[in-house]
Amino acid sequence: MDIPTTLGLARSLIVYRLNLAKQARLRRLYGRFVRPGDLAFDVGAHVGDRIWALRSLGCRVVAVEPQPAPLALLRRFYRNAPDVVLEGCALGAETGRADLLVSRRNPTVSSLSQDWVADAGQRPDFAAVAWDRPVSVAVDTLDRLIDRHGMPQFCKIDVEGFEAEVLRGLTRPIPVLSFEFLAARPDLAGACLSELSRLTEYRFNIAYGEKLVLELPAWVDAAAMNAHLHSLSSGIASGDIYAMAGLPERA
Repeated sequence: MDIPTTLGLARSLIVYRLNLAKQARLRRLYGRFVRPGDLAFDVGAHVGDRIWALRSLGCRVVAVEPQPAPLALLRRFYRNAPDVVLEGCALGAETGRADLLVSRRNPTVSSLSQDWVADAGQRPDFAAVAWDRPVSVAVDTLDRLIDRHGMPQFCKIDVEGFEAEVLRGLTRPIPVLSFEFLAARPDLAGACLSELSRLTEYRFNIAYGEKLVLELPAWVDAAAMNAHLHSLSSGIASGDIYAMAGLPERA
């Protein structure tokens, strides 16, 4: 493993994996959606902070990670874990292969979306980021993942601008999902809202940054969430949108 990759993984472990306060917040939030024995998908598992939180809640986890270095780390962490299955691929609208644009020093922003990378590269907050290693990876779909492992109760998707493509590979509603949003690209989150709305009637809520707290007092429909995304204050850069099929009885 080269020096930039090693440094990038070390930073990710400190920021994500070893952040115990964040783990507590994740458990509180995810505990609203899952119960012991539930199946959960972690799409874009990175260094496994979500795997850790979901396992601590008693979930079985299928984790998807296409980046070679984080995947190797996850395999070391979970090689003897019967409740974790690792899928070394990306997800998209259809099966095949694609070029993953890897940032060795900042692996959390590696992406399959050339459009997202080109746009991010023009923004001041990404000025120090270089996507310096393209890697050809296998691409599968959410539908095929469900065929292999079963329907998850919860699916987290964090794939740096490729979330809508992942959802295009899904033809049946998952009870609860989350996907990342960037305030600077509400169009990408809007595409995700549209993809979910073709599957069933979902209700939505939102968490800002790494607070991991649902901000809206009531779950709203796709149109209301889309309007909310276009009215965010300048201090909110990113976060996650949560989608629940039907009424949020388990929340």
